[in-house]
Amino acid sequence: MTSMLRRKAERIDDLAEAGGTSLAADAVRRMARSPVAITGAVITVLFVLLAILAPFLAPKNPYVPYDELRVNLRPDFIPGPMDGFVMGSDHRGYDFFSRLLVGAQQTLIVGVVATLIGLTVGMLIGGLAGALGGWVDTLLMRFTDILLAIPSLLLAISIAALFSQGTQWTVIIAVAVVSVPIFARLLRGAMLSQRSSDHVLAATALGVRRSTIVFRHMLPNSLGPVVVQATLTLATSIIDVAALSFLGLGDNDPSRAEWGLMLAQAQNLLDVKPSLAFYPAIAIVVVALGFTLLGESLREALDPKNRR
Repeated sequence: MTSMLRRKAERIDDLAEAGGTSLAADAVRRMARSPVAITGAVITVLFVLLAILAPFLAPKNPYVPYDELRVNLRPDFIPGPMDGFVMGSDHRGYDFFSRLLVGAQQTLIVGVVATLIGLTVGMLIGGLAGALGGWVDTLLMRFTDILLAIPSLLLAISIAALFSQGTQWTVIIAVAVVSVPIFARLLRGAMLSQRSSDHVLAATALGVRRSTIVFRHMLPNSLGPVVVQATLTLATSIIDVAALSFLGLGDNDPSRAEWGLMLAQAQNLLDVKPSLAFYPAIAIVVVALGFTLLGESLREALDPKNRR
């Protein structure tokens, strides 16, 4: 019996000396071996790099019409590829390829800003509800329940319609409000589960201040699911922006190069030049797919149940 206990103790000592793998390191290792995660990461990285470098990669000024393109414009004809213009013209004589490149930057800006605003407000609501509980929790969660009861796209349309004139900021606000209850619910649930964990109960028993417990124990350990959801929300934000523009509730500035707005402007030109709608639509789908694949892979990788 003594020898058996000694062998177990030696085995525990060996494991302690060898050390373990953190959840984050294990998640990165598993994502590096996942074709789905690699595909999502490649699409996302390429999109971000394209958005950052778009002004330098664009061969022409995307906001200036060119006479050599406008001279051939007719109601039933839009010039295609020609010397100096890889994809030809849009319906107003702008270089379509340059606008497609710069549109990646505008799409990324709108999606990221809307997601960050929704993330910040949602974390504030969810953090207060999870940390304080009681009537504060009840009040804030009933507010989020009201927002969640309305379909997301219908809520975004309603908010965008409140403004007399659509701008880039009205679109950002409408899309951001849609994501607020999602982040609030997620963070609040994660913090409630942390409240009953052993380390929080031990800190409470030792007399650690409530604010210290919340900001040093509960909140940091609750951010994992929120970060994953932010990645997924970025994909839906890009789609929602395109949907608002398609419905005529997006940015009313016709000169702005943004994929959703370009797709909306091309709806009446499908018989003349369908590529004006085809390329922005494909770009939106591919980018949304990349963020979705990356987010889902990150969610599975961070799930402790999937550790081997």
